Amino acid sequence: MTSQRRTSLAAWAALILALAAFVFSGAGQSIAAKMLPGASVQPKKFGILRLNAKKKFPASVLPRSVFARCSPETVKIGTVCMMTNPYPLEKDEIGKNDYFFATQKCAALGGYLPTAAQLIGAAKRVKLAGRVDDNEVTAATDIDPTDGLKDKREMSATLTTTASGGRAAGSMGVSDVSRGDPKAGEPDPIPLPADPSPETLQYVTVYDNANHGGFAGAKPVGQPENFRCAFNFTQGHAGELK
Repeated sequence: MTSQRRTSLAAWAALILALAAFVFSGAGQSIAAKMLPGASVQPKKFGILRLNAKKKFPASVLPRSVFARCSPETVKIGTVCMMTNPYPLEKDEIGKNDYFFATQKCAALGGYLPTAAQLIGAAKRVKLAGRVDDNEVTAATDIDPTDGLKDKREMSATLTTTASGGRAAGSMGVSDVSRGDPKAGEPDPIPLPADPSPETLQYVTVYDNANHGGFAGAKPVGQPENFRCAFNFTQGHAGELK
């Protein structure tokens, strides 16, 4: 290639770069819109997204986690927002707060029941339920002697069983109208009662343990206990299971 030809190609390349810089500058926005008719500041499926007048992409197309914040009632723990205090039961909810109630209530609020690991990991940041002899400043202890003084613990989503075999985790039973497949020669199954809340299936409880977190045993899923909910940084809408 001759030096004259190389000079010509270099000149053309410089011209193209200059034109591109002009097109995508603030002054060339209208020209860019004409040259790229599919480009828009509004995101479209398979469309071309261009910068807005401030030479930035619209905030709506950026990852939501960048802007997410924990609500005032929660505190950031790792990758979740956790309730600062246990869920406040209404008068008609007292005694009903078993595992089923807790998981469904947290889901209705847009979150979920935290695991034992998440709760213990949060011990230094939230006031977990604790023993009466724990520090009431850093732990949720019982300080009202009018109804006795009880050591407190709280529910986690972590489950365990106290027996072996599949039935240790409950059973749906066999309904009275269940029938065997006559084409396969199956006999009708024997009806059995359901056991959706077995004593053998239990949730792990935790307590503050002087801000170190600790395991406090397990309780059957049908028994009530204090609980708190956790949420993703972008919290779901209350009452919507989407």
